[in-house]
Amino acid sequence: MINATPFLWIKNAAEAIEFYKKAFGAVEQYRLTEPGGKVAHAEITIGGAKISLAGEYPDYGILGPETLGSTTVGIQLQVEDADKLFQQAIAAGAIVVNPMMDQFYGDRAGSVKDPFGHYWMIYTTIENVSPEEMQKRFLAMFET
Repeated sequence: MINATPFLWIKNAAEAIEFYKKAFGAVEQYRLTEPGGKVAHAEITIGGAKISLAGEYPDYGILGPETLGSTTVGIQLQVEDADKLFQQAIAAGAIVVNPMMDQFYGDRAGSVKDPFGHYWMIYTTIENVSPEEMQKRFLAMFET
């Protein structure tokens, strides 16, 4: 069996955990804290999905988006009410990257950037679209 779990490195992991609780309803499962207070490892769940996170360790080349200036990873949250969670995340301090709107691939989706530099795509499926139809709709966007 293989189980993939996102692992986020964050400059201030303790603050991030509190933000994720407020923005996405995360539940902290546990936290390992160094004597100085730095989060060495923590696990949260959002819905049933597990996400691990820790502070930065520059000596090992482990840096978060704030230090790097960007991230190459986004996390998708499929929820029953994307609009509600999107607004909740914004109220908690997330910045809108793409506004919430109906998408050609059948989802109502939008994306936000959290205060720690990670991107979150929030969506609700509103229409089941076959891969062939998705491709057709995708190509149609280039015809204007």
